Amino acid sequence: MTTLSPYDSMSPVSQAAYRAKGAAADLAPLPRAAKDDALLAIADALEVRASEIVEANAEDVAKAREAGTAEGMIDRLTLTPERVRAIAADVRDVAALPDPVGEVVRGSTLPNGIDLRQVRVPLGVVGIIYEGRPNVTVDAAALCLKSGNAVLLRGSSSAYRSNTALVRVLRDAVGGAGLPADAVQLVPGESRESVRELMRARGLVDVLIPRGGASLINTVVQESIVPVIETGTGNCHVYVDAAADLDTAVEILVNSKAQRVGVCNAAETLLVHQDIAAEFLPRALDALADAGVTVHADERVMAYAKDSRATVVEATTEDWETEYLSLDIAAAVVDSLDRAVEHIRLWSSGHTEAIVTTSQQAARRFTRLVDSTTVAVNASTRFTDGGQFGFGAEIGISTQKLHARGPMGLPELTSTKYIVTGDGHVRR
Repeated sequence: MTTLSPYDSMSPVSQAAYRAKGAAADLAPLPRAAKDDALLAIADALEVRASEIVEANAEDVAKAREAGTAEGMIDRLTLTPERVRAIAADVRDVAALPDPVGEVVRGSTLPNGIDLRQVRVPLGVVGIIYEGRPNVTVDAAALCLKSGNAVLLRGSSSAYRSNTALVRVLRDAVGGAGLPADAVQLVPGESRESVRELMRARGLVDVLIPRGGASLINTVVQESIVPVIETGTGNCHVYVDAAADLDTAVEILVNSKAQRVGVCNAAETLLVHQDIAAEFLPRALDALADAGVTVHADERVMAYAKDSRATVVEATTEDWETEYLSLDIAAAVVDSLDRAVEHIRLWSSGHTEAIVTTSQQAARRFTRLVDSTTVAVNASTRFTDGGQFGFGAEIGISTQKLHARGPMGLPELTSTKYIVTGDGHVRR
């Protein structure tokens, strides 16, 4: 009688997860050099095969334009030869980072002579569910490989051709470097059912990380039976304090909002202290106009917009909670720093908030009172990024408080285990 493996009765998604679990077991004990060689092979392959990747991406972009997709989302989707080279450079940066696996988090010799060590170990199989940003495909694969994890990639259908081409390049490079190619897999299927299957693959998938808009994240958090690390949307704020330097404030505001709009660390709300509003807002509104930004303003901001070049519309309650991902920003005048903090507490997604001020007292109070993953003082919100923080890349920006918070680099892709070493010790 033939005994069937459990694999034979599994769906394609579960089969991919089963293969990933085997690959993760093979990856876990590998030395740093083996993983780094694979990463460097990936970087080289991305550059050599850039035209293949860009050609596939062009099909996705054309399809998105035909569907009337917003320009901010198309920017997220688009790959150019320059962007592919930048992605390859990010992979080399990851290879250069220290390997977290095996790091001793803490350890001691207990009074009874037992040696106790808590060491970092890979999570195992990491599933990534994300929207139309094909660069995430490579960032996630690189970070997972470096931290000894296998990765299951489920991007959106809008980037299916791009992701298919990228994963083909990644698997060829990984396999060519002597690592299991199944350490990097694209989840089979384009339907929502494949996403639901991934969320139900408890026991095969160790953790899911959703990256994208609020709807995607909420769906994964609410429906998954696999543990989830929640990444958050980016309703980020720039608060211009009464003691702000005006030139600095204008530059930080425009950079935070308009440097790249389709990203989670772009500013979506401007708050201005009433004592500086008359002097600052006319300059700020004109600068935003020059950058093509539409301002969704409260009544007090409206009063300073009469002679401005800015396109200004009346703000509604919905504007304060909106992650625009476009050339739009909400704006309000507040009576004090504490009122700014109250507004942020009410409407922020907990991602990044910035204060522009020359007052150390104001900066200290703002950083103490604001409870977001990142609080910037006299710096753009755009710096909340794994690459900018020196992590090489990031798997996402966690806005939850368990396991990981903020940009998630290599250490956040590990768990720990305890190693207990005795000499014939028994408990009495």
